[in-house]
Amino acid sequence: MIELENVAYSYGGGELLSDISIKLAPGSFYFLTGPSGAGKTTLLKLCYGALLPTAGQVRIMGNDVRNLDRDGVAMMRRNVGVVHQDVKFLDHLPVADNIALPLTVSGRQNEAGGADLGELLAWVGLNHRSAGLPPELSGGERQRAALARAVIMSPDVVLADEPTGNVDWEMSQRLLKLLIELNKMGKTVLIATHDLSLIRAAKSEVQARVLRISNRRLQLAGADL
Repeated sequence: MIELENVAYSYGGGELLSDISIKLAPGSFYFLTGPSGAGKTTLLKLCYGALLPTAGQVRIMGNDVRNLDRDGVAMMRRNVGVVHQDVKFLDHLPVADNIALPLTVSGRQNEAGGADLGELLAWVGLNHRSAGLPPELSGGERQRAALARAVIMSPDVVLADEPTGNVDWEMSQRLLKLLIELNKMGKTVLIATHDLSLIRAAKSEVQARVLRISNRRLQLAGADL
């Protein structure tokens, strides 16, 4: 699905990530941890082609990202849903239209109507908010809307950058449950988080591996988490 081989990334003259190698297999579930500024968001961006490595190779769905033109990147990203840390919506569009926006942009807007969108809204518990505008949503509702938008294209991989960082524990659990459900449907899931309690909560529900960025490198965390 996604493979990084001896990847490094430098920013502002300094190396942020070094010698990163990992394969995200189909149906796997990962947490990505590390201190603030360690490079978690950067690693996620490398995983969906928003950044190119300064060394090494990134392959997404078998394609070397360096060999993809603009259209190739766009096609590849249809297979990777991303829940961004800083959720952005078009505030003048209803919530349902914001969620369906990836379909509209890709020319598949006809797929946004009918039962499928309704089922997705129900899945994230936002049926009652479908006609509302994004500024009316709470923090938890915005995160659930972001998750719905990330999966509307039925991607094989879901990458979530601190999806529970700005919500309370109850909402964190709800979002985690939705991500676990996606994994049980066969999706590959990678969640960047600093919340070790969230990781512990997932242990009884899913076979999750925990990755930690430390000293610019990626390590498989021990069972002590």
